[in-house]
Amino acid sequence: MTAEAIEHYNSLLEGPLADDAIEKLCEGTVRYNLRYGDRPVCAVLRPMFVTERQYEQVMRDATLALSAIERLCRALMADGELRAELGLTPDEERLISVAPGFGAPDASGRLEASFDPGGEFHFVEYNAAPPCGLVYGDALSEIFMGMDVMREFARERTLRRLEIRPCVLETLLCCYREWGGRDQPHIAIVARNESPVFAEFEICREYFESRGYPTIIADANELEYRGGWLRVRDFRINLVYKRVAAGELLCGERLSHPLIRSARDRAACVVNSFRAEALMKKALFALLDDPQYESLFTDDEVEALRRRVPWTRVLREGFTTYGDRRVDLIDFVAGRREDLILKPNGDHGGRGAVLGWQCDDDEWGRAVNDRLGASFIVQERVGALQEPFPTLSGGQITFEDRRVDFAPYTWLGDNVEGAGVRLSAASSDAPASGDSTTPMLILGRRSNSEM
Repeated sequence: MTAEAIEHYNSLLEGPLADDAIEKLCEGTVRYNLRYGDRPVCAVLRPMFVTERQYEQVMRDATLALSAIERLCRALMADGELRAELGLTPDEERLISVAPGFGAPDASGRLEASFDPGGEFHFVEYNAAPPCGLVYGDALSEIFMGMDVMREFARERTLRRLEIRPCVLETLLCCYREWGGRDQPHIAIVARNESPVFAEFEICREYFESRGYPTIIADANELEYRGGWLRVRDFRINLVYKRVAAGELLCGERLSHPLIRSARDRAACVVNSFRAEALMKKALFALLDDPQYESLFTDDEVEALRRRVPWTRVLREGFTTYGDRRVDLIDFVAGRREDLILKPNGDHGGRGAVLGWQCDDDEWGRAVNDRLGASFIVQERVGALQEPFPTLSGGQITFEDRRVDFAPYTWLGDNVEGAGVRLSAASSDAPASGDSTTPMLILGRRSNSEM
């Protein structure tokens, strides 16, 4: 159904409909300042279409995976020996001891996923911080739904978008109420002034204020903690939407940073909490996948993890399992170059990854040996969906195959709704080398009585 829909949509994108689509995308990009650094975040003129059935299946298994992650998080916080498997630094250990005052430390996050050409999907990472560019897709779906080509396309199919800005605000308010806040909070979006997605924070600020919540965007270096209040100049803060990495705070004042001290003293509700750092390590997926930890999860969670999480292990000497086999991990990894990827445990965005299928045997052997003793995981390669997207370049439309990476959004540790979509060149195998984003729209078919 999606292939048929894509073909139909692409066939419509010519003449006045194409001109209108280009104009609406350019206008919307300017209106919302939808840029990543110096380039537009969206360079294509088609959303990612998923059917209601596909969406429901992804959400069902993503919810089970999220439930397993939350169960694992509770076990990690209670068991120092188990937590040692994550490879946290001493400062990170002290940071996660800061009690958040609300339940799910990962109040908003995303499961990095990849569809294969057969329509199956796998979760390859979990980002337990508010996703970068979270509301860009929200603004883009609004822009796309206003295009004439989309209205023409919708004559034969139902389409729906999922609004993300309300999810963000409600998540913050739920955490604040659970934390003990009873008044109308003053919100600070704490980020870096030089962030390449700074425009996203402006979109959030505008939305929060339109709902009656005074909001300021502040660089982490502007924060003060005095008189029992977290402040930016004279603006008193009850609720922080934390969009700065904890590692950046630790690089400066370390555990004495005003944001950390105010959270520890329960002077401000900080979302996501610092405890989410325990879930940011890629070794989390080794714990989710390794059969020796299955007793931590329910039967439904185990079944979903086996379907959707690729084989993942911490890179170290010793024996482990692969399916029903007991294998020497390093020997096994050395002999399966074409099927494996090495990932740094504490980094994201594809940085530092080594793709076995892009190495020769000698290069792979050196890469494995060089990373032994460092903090790395090894993960089995998963398939990648490629679809043709109408791409805007120099005011002209060309059709190019793009790799599609798909990231369901998680909320409050128990709900999955919406998703981000990254597109990269079809020749790229790096999971997060996206050079464009596009919105996800859910696709149905009108009944005969509606047509």
